Parts: sequence; C-alpha cells; structure tokens
Amino acid sequence: MGFLEIALLIASFFILLAIGVPIAWALGVASLLTLLVSMDSITAMTTLGQQFLTSLESFTLLAIPFFILAGQIMNQGGIANRLINFAKNIVGSLPGGLAQINIVAAMLFGAIAGSSVAAASAIGSILGPKMVKEGYSKEFGASINITSASMGLVIPPSNVIIVYSLASGGASIGALFLAGYIPGILTGLALMAFAIFWSIRKKYPVGERTSLVALVRSFGNAFPSLLLLVIVIGGIVIGIFTATEAAAIAVAYTLILAFIYKEISFTNLPAILLSAVKTTSIVMLLIAASISMSWVMSYGEIPHTVSEFILGLSDNKIVLLLMINLILLVVGMFMDMTPAVLIFTPIFLPVAVELGINPIHFGIIMVMNLCIGICSPPVGTLLFVGISIANTTIEKMIKPLLPIFLVMIVILLLVTFWPDLSLWLPRYFELIR
Repeated sequence: MGFLEIALLIASFFILLAIGVPIAWALGVASLLTLLVSMDSITAMTTLGQQFLTSLESFTLLAIPFFILAGQIMNQGGIANRLINFAKNIVGSLPGGLAQINIVAAMLFGAIAGSSVAAASAIGSILGPKMVKEGYSKEFGASINITSASMGLVIPPSNVIIVYSLASGGASIGALFLAGYIPGILTGLALMAFAIFWSIRKKYPVGERTSLVALVRSFGNAFPSLLLLVIVIGGIVIGIFTATEAAAIAVAYTLILAFIYKEISFTNLPAILLSAVKTTSIVMLLIAASISMSWVMSYGEIPHTVSEFILGLSDNKIVLLLMINLILLVVGMFMDMTPAVLIFTPIFLPVAVELGINPIHFGIIMVMNLCIGICSPPVGTLLFVGISIANTTIEKMIKPLLPIFLVMIVILLLVTFWPDLSLWLPRYFELIR
C-alpha cells in the first residue's frame, strides 16, 4: 500500500466524520475506499466483509454483552441509591459533602456496572438536583459527576480493558483488571482533594457527620452490591473462571439482587433486554469496523511506519512517552474509546514495548488518556450525558472542567512514569513477572 492509499484512508475517515457520518460507518467506508484503490471491487468487498465477521469471532468479546446487560440491570435495580447512601456515610461530612458523595458513588457504581455512562446517568440524576438545591453551581456538580464516572472504565470490570486485551494480542484480562485499581482510586482521591479545595473556596456547605450505627447499616445495605466486585475480580484472579464466564455470573447475580431488592419485576425484563441489545449492537458494530480498519492499516504497514517515525524523533524515553500521551489525549477528544483503543493500540504498543514498557502498564496509560477524552469537547460521550442530565451547555462546562482535567493529567503522568502504580497488584498476585 502506497502513500496515496494511506492518505485516502486518513482523509476519507475524517471527512466522513466532519459531515456527520456515524463513526462506525465512517470507519467501514474509509476502509472500503482504501481497499478499492489497491484491489478490484469484488475482492475488496469480500475481504472487508470477512474482516467484519471474523473480528467478532472471539470468546473474550462475549464478556462485553454480558457486562452491558449486568449494567442495565444495576441501573434499574436499586443499587445506585444504596451506593449513594453508603458514600454519604463515608465522606458526606467533608467540605463539599455532596460532591464527595458523587465522586465515591460514581466510582463505585461505574466499577460495579462496568459503564461510565450508566454511572453518570444514575448518580447524576439523583445527586444533581440535590447539589443545586444546596447551593452548588450546576456546572460544578456536572463536571464532578462526569469526571468521576469516567474512573469506572479504569477500575474493573471494564469493557474497554477487555477491548484493549483483544487489540494488544492477548494481554491478560485479569492482570489488566488488577492494574486499574490503584490508578483509578488514586484519581478518585485527587478529585476528592480538588472538590475539598474548591468547596472551601466557594463556601459550599459541609455535610452532617454520620453515626457509626448509620455507617454500619449503610454498608450492610450496599454490601451485596459491593460483593459483585469480589466475586468477579476474585474469580478471575484466582482462576475459577474466565472474564467471559465472570460476566455471565455478574448478570445472574445482579438479576437475583434486583429481584431481592424488589426494584424490577418480570414485566421490566423485556425493556432491559432490549436496551442491552441496542447498546451491544452499537458496541459490536464499532468493534467490527475498528478491527477492519486496523487490518487495513496493518495491510498497508502503517503501524510499522508510524512506530519507526516516532522512535526516530528522539531517543529520550520521557519525551516519547509525553508525545504518545499528548497524541492519545487529542485522539480521545475526537474519537470514541472503543475504536480508539482498537486502532491506536497496534500503532503505539510496539513503540511502548520498544521503550521497555509492559503492555499491561501501557494499557492503563491508554485507558486513562481516553477517559479524559470522553469527558472533553467536541465529541466526549460522558460530557454530553452529563450536560443533558444537568440541563446545561458545553460552553458553560468548559471553565469548571479545565482545573479537573489538570488534576487528572497530573495523575496520568504520575502513573505513566511510576509503573509500579499499575503493575504492583498484578505482580503481587503473580499474573505478570
């Protein structure tokens, strides 16, 4: 594949995006146009069709629809309120109590549900009006909700981490799950520290101190939900079941829990299943289109060319890592996480390995970068969910988001240049050397 084909692939993709074509179709059409230049039409369409089909023939990918379904059940199964009450009793007495509750509850819900959008929707719709009523800025509340919910993609179980495992050529899902804990929690603590600082500066109200009895009671109510994390992650790490089997167990567990809580009934199940099917269809179409474009790029030796170019720019590891981080931050602002991971992992992972970076560590770096991207304009998924819940605008959200982005970038750089933050837990459990 020559320069013309490479230029056509990149240009057609961005032109299609610019005119409003959905990203999955933009990926597929750009790939087909590129193949048509170097192959006859029948061969090009047959090849692309084969890539679409074979890209989804993966047992690992089966975990994604199960986790999506589990997240849909949790979103309607009464779990959010129990987690909010638990978070209230832990951090509600700190300065900016409702903001602290939002951060802890969104991280917990996002981790349990495996979905940042579910976390932002569930927690934001409950706490957002309460924060406004207590005197918090609507935009500050939305910015806290958006950014804290994104950590549900770093703290396992996470569909994006499963996608990275596929794109990286089989990096251990168990190791990746464990690697996300410390960076995700560290980011959450940094957000809490910022919320304390901002709340004191703006004189936002301090919540009431809770009693030990109320704390124990709220923990008891939330414990069955929190236990899901232990079952899923513990089972994978110990080796009792695979990530796909863990996802199926998560569906069964959350369904039983929702019926016990009496938050859903059999009459709700068709709507829940339909919503999960719609979300799964979108995700799987994105995966198929992204993997097909990755194949076209590999066919044209683009990853190898880009890797050589980047490595040729400097022999300084710090400079190259900063460069990769900057590119990923920009990519995250314009592309959804799933295609970004599938397209750019084959490009940047060889560079990272050449620099001596463990693929597990690089996976966490990539996901943390893209988490900032989905909170950012112009196309951040979480940003649009957050502003729709808060009933505000992008223009009003930029100012309160900027200092929080700075906090998240500082933690990202800390994780980038201190590998043990992500590798210590996988090594402790002997999932990597």
